Amino acid sequence: MVGEIGLFCLILALMAAVIQSTVPMWGAYVRSIRMMAVADSAAVAQFLLLAIAFACLITAFATSDFSLRIVAANSHTLKPMFYKITAAWGQHEGSMLLWVLVLAAFGGAVAVFGTNLPATFKARTLAVQGMIGVAFLAFIVFTSNPFARLFPAPFEGNGFNPLLQDPGLAFHPPMLYFGYVGFSIAYSFSVAALIEGRVDAAWARWVRPWVLASWCFLTVGITAGSLWAYYELGWGGWWFWDPVENASFMPWLIGTALLHSALVVERRHALVNWTLLLSILTFTLSLIGTFLVRSGVLTSVHAFAVDPARGVFILGMILLASGGALALYAVRAGAVKQGPPFAGISREGGILANNLLLLCATAVVFLGTFYPLLIDSLTHDKITVGPPYFNMTFAPLMILVATVMTFGPFVRWRSDNAKAASASVRRPAAAAAVIGLLIGIIGKSIVAGVGFGFALLVIFGLIAWLIKRTRLGQVPLSQSFYLARAFPRATWGFLGAHLGFALVMIGVAGTTSWDSEAVSFMRRGDTLALSGYELTLSDTALSQGPNYEAEQLTFSVTHNGRPDGTIETERRYYPERDTFTTEAGIRPGPLANLYVAYSQSESGDGYTVRFNRHPFVIWIWLGGFTIAGGGFISLTDRRFRVAVPHKAVAAPTVAPAEVV
Repeated sequence: MVGEIGLFCLILALMAAVIQSTVPMWGAYVRSIRMMAVADSAAVAQFLLLAIAFACLITAFATSDFSLRIVAANSHTLKPMFYKITAAWGQHEGSMLLWVLVLAAFGGAVAVFGTNLPATFKARTLAVQGMIGVAFLAFIVFTSNPFARLFPAPFEGNGFNPLLQDPGLAFHPPMLYFGYVGFSIAYSFSVAALIEGRVDAAWARWVRPWVLASWCFLTVGITAGSLWAYYELGWGGWWFWDPVENASFMPWLIGTALLHSALVVERRHALVNWTLLLSILTFTLSLIGTFLVRSGVLTSVHAFAVDPARGVFILGMILLASGGALALYAVRAGAVKQGPPFAGISREGGILANNLLLLCATAVVFLGTFYPLLIDSLTHDKITVGPPYFNMTFAPLMILVATVMTFGPFVRWRSDNAKAASASVRRPAAAAAVIGLLIGIIGKSIVAGVGFGFALLVIFGLIAWLIKRTRLGQVPLSQSFYLARAFPRATWGFLGAHLGFALVMIGVAGTTSWDSEAVSFMRRGDTLALSGYELTLSDTALSQGPNYEAEQLTFSVTHNGRPDGTIETERRYYPERDTFTTEAGIRPGPLANLYVAYSQSESGDGYTVRFNRHPFVIWIWLGGFTIAGGGFISLTDRRFRVAVPHKAVAAPTVAPAEVV
């Protein structure tokens, strides 16, 4: 019965989405208050119905209802309850249900909290959001029904992909969806603005919180996925430029540009058309990511489906959504009022340069992702675009982004003098260059020198900005502290996000330059040496998990001849899937991680052990979560609440710091 209730709610949600997408749009056209008010009720109803449907799906997994096809294919009675529940979104049908649930949640949030939006604008925004809901709900109901029955019902399920039975993967997809789908609000806001032919500072204040929240969730999702790949897949890497990894990274890059350009619209009413275009492109790339994962055009541990028919359906939705929005943009963009012009050397110019660099970086990733797929479809030749391509093309662009990030906050709005604007950064830049050069020479790595140098440029630039805005050394220390306390939370968020970017640069440069590896066949008592460490296989043991069997190896570690604890690693065998997984042994540290993984030898009398030392790799995830943390701190700023103006805090003796 729970399956039938879920399917019934799913169909009702589709009907609510149809009403939401049509009645309010017509009501806005004829200026009918009653018809426009339908948008709020339909959006909330759609969310509640989908929440019930999703709860039914979770109940089916929790109770091991194998009469549902997806439960039988993706669960098992011996599986821990936590993974039974998370399996509800660990396959195509359930993940799509979560996708539309998040979509409806954002629409419902606009309906509930957007009370100060103009009636016609709100109605059109929710109608566009409803159109997206209609497309995806129809996709689920007609091609991906999560409540399809299986007759006769089996006594036992097939289990779940063991690689996905991990806490990191339990939270990774929902975070990505809150990012992917959250950008739909920016898309809907932009389409509604184009229909009305009006974009102003109020529009930017409405759209920025939704963009920032989506961007933060997407940052957390990407970072969590990278961390999972590092410790779960057993290859010791943190990013492989896999097409599905790239599918989540491209919306993040464009979303970062959108976040900054929306600030210019709010502050100076400039870059209006550009911001509208970025909103459309960001959501389009989110849809393309959905297409890659579910179309069957690639095979990946991340991929949910391999059905080309579903891919054609999603491709049609992409063409309709992006093509329709771009056509509307071409027709209506000229009617949108633009702000005053600005000079090339200005805050607006710096943000535009940042946007263009991020757009180029997105194009680089897009080309590297889709070129092999295009060649395969045209010639059936299998080619691979791997890390060397991205290292040569993407990395230089990020160095330029770091440079713009450093100098941008010191430049004034509208127009400035390059010499005066760079005066505060000259000493930090010189110090970063010297330290980077020393690191490159001592570490015998150009990559490390350049990476650390530009990361330090960002960090020293932030310190210089703080010193300038708090007048440290020019006024009494108590007044400097007062000025720092007067910063809005968005300012601290900006500092945290930029600091996180620098930490990621340090982590990438360090692990790329100084990563070391040793591989050896080992029996009990054998020793493997690497970078001053010695790894001795001291013990082996067998254990029984809830739904797997494990063989665990224990290694004694010495560093420069001194005992340094132990590292344990294991391989797990899942009988229901006849699959092995590797649980790497990791010793994390601020300067380097020790990483151990093994595979059983063919003869069965020993193990092939891989021992890695990954310098600074933990800084990558520290930086990623710091970036997201900075964004979440900014979200707590009252200026990010829709249409709430900033309440300035004035110092009694000195002027408050300028907010960037």
